[in-house]
Amino acid sequence: MRRVGEVRQPVYHMVIFVMVCGVFGGFSVAAIAIVRGMTPTRLSARLRTRARARTALLCAALLAATVQSTAVAPAFARGPGHEERGCVKTQGHLDNRAREVLDITRKAKDELHLKAVELRVTLDGKDVLTDALGESMTNVPAEPDMHFRAGSVVFSYIGTALLQLVEEGKVRLDDTVERWLPRLPNARKITLRMLATNTTGLHDYVTDPAFLAELAAHPFRQWTPKELVGYPLRHPFWYAPGTSWSYSHANYVLLSAALEKITGSRIDKLLEQRITGPLGLHDTQNNFTPDIPRPVLHAFTSERGTYEESTFWNPSWTTAPGAVITTHICDLARSAQAIGSGELLSHRAYRTLLNPRTVGLGGATRTCPATVCLKQTPVFHFGLGVIIVNGWVVQNPSFSGYAAIQAYLPSDRLAIAVSATKTATTPDGNMAEQIAKRIADALAPETPLTAA
Repeated sequence: MRRVGEVRQPVYHMVIFVMVCGVFGGFSVAAIAIVRGMTPTRLSARLRTRARARTALLCAALLAATVQSTAVAPAFARGPGHEERGCVKTQGHLDNRAREVLDITRKAKDELHLKAVELRVTLDGKDVLTDALGESMTNVPAEPDMHFRAGSVVFSYIGTALLQLVEEGKVRLDDTVERWLPRLPNARKITLRMLATNTTGLHDYVTDPAFLAELAAHPFRQWTPKELVGYPLRHPFWYAPGTSWSYSHANYVLLSAALEKITGSRIDKLLEQRITGPLGLHDTQNNFTPDIPRPVLHAFTSERGTYEESTFWNPSWTTAPGAVITTHICDLARSAQAIGSGELLSHRAYRTLLNPRTVGLGGATRTCPATVCLKQTPVFHFGLGVIIVNGWVVQNPSFSGYAAIQAYLPSDRLAIAVSATKTATTPDGNMAEQIAKRIADALAPETPLTAA
C-alpha cells in the first residue's frame, strides 16, 4: 500500500498538463478577445489562428517539462543532499569476497522467508558489498538508501556520549543519580554506570505482560517516560543495585533523562553534537513522531496474530524521547565501525566501553532466574551500551517488524550491517542477526559472531 506523496508524481504532473492545456485550448481565444475589447464571436479568423498557435507552443513547452520531470522523478522522494551522500549498491565487477557475501545473503533471504534484506560490509572502512534484496512493498524494490528504525543502536551512542562526559570531567561513572533523578527509588544507590550497564536491578517493561497487552492493543499510542518507567516500579528490584545484571529498557530511559539534566541539552541535540554529527551520520536522526524520513523501508509483522503493516506504529515506547532513531544501511555500517573501534573515545574510555565491570555479574539467585539475570562472561557480556560477542562489538535491535544489527570485529577491522523485514512465514527472532552470523562465518571463520 503506497503512502500519499511517495509515488505517482509523474501522473500528477501529467494531469496538471492536461488541465492547463484544456483551459488554454478552450478559453485562450476568448481571453485574447476580452483583452482587445471584442466579443469571441467577432474575433477574426487570423486572430483565432494566432491564438491557437500560441496555445500549441505553450502546451508543447508544458509537455516537455512534464516528460522531463517524469523521466527523472524517483519512485520515492529523497531527502536533502541524497545525491551528494548517496547510499547505493556496489557498482561494477564484484570480487570473490563480495560475491560470496551476496550469495550468502540471497540464500538466507530465501531460507528465512524474508521480505527485504539490506546489507553493507566494510573492511578497514572500505566497501566490500552494499546491496538490497527483495521488496519494501509490493512492486517497490528495496534500495540501500531506504530508512528503517534502529532501536537499541542508540544505546551505543548514549553510552559513548556518557564516556565522553566522564573524560571531560563533567561527571563520574560512579556518581549516584539522586541529584538528577531524585524521585527514583534507590537513587542514592544507583549510579550512572549502573544505568548504562543494566545493573540497577530494575525490571524491564518490555517483558511485562501488562505493558505488552497494552502495546498490542494500541500500537499507535504515544508513550511518556513516566508511563514506561511506571511498569518496572510496580515490582521490587531483582537485586540490590550493582550486584548482578539484567536487561531493562527503563535504564536508558532514565539515563537519557539524567544526561539531559547534566548537560542542559535535549538528548537528540546531545547525540547529534557528539555522535552522529562528528561521524557524518547524516541519515541517522531522532524522530519525535512515528514518521520515517523518505525513502522508507516498510515493515510487516504477525506479532498481533495477523500479518499486517507495522511501519508507522508508534516507537515512543522503545526508549526516551529524543533517542528514537531511524537510519539507512550505509550509516549503520559506519556506525558499527566508529562505535566498535572507539573512534570518538580515548583508549582508556574505549576499554571501559568494552567491559565496564560487567564480566562476572549475573547468574541465577533466589530472587532472579537465570533467564533474567544472564551470566556475563568474557565471551558474552554487556558493555557500556554495546554487547560484546566473542570479540565483536554489537547492537541488534528487533521490534515491530524491523530487525537490524551493527557488528564490528576490531581485530579484523570488519564491519557488518544488516537490516531485514518479514513475510508472514518468517521465523521468530532477529533474522538480520542470523544473516550477519553467516557472513561473519565466511569472512572471519576463526571469530564467529556467536558466544557458543
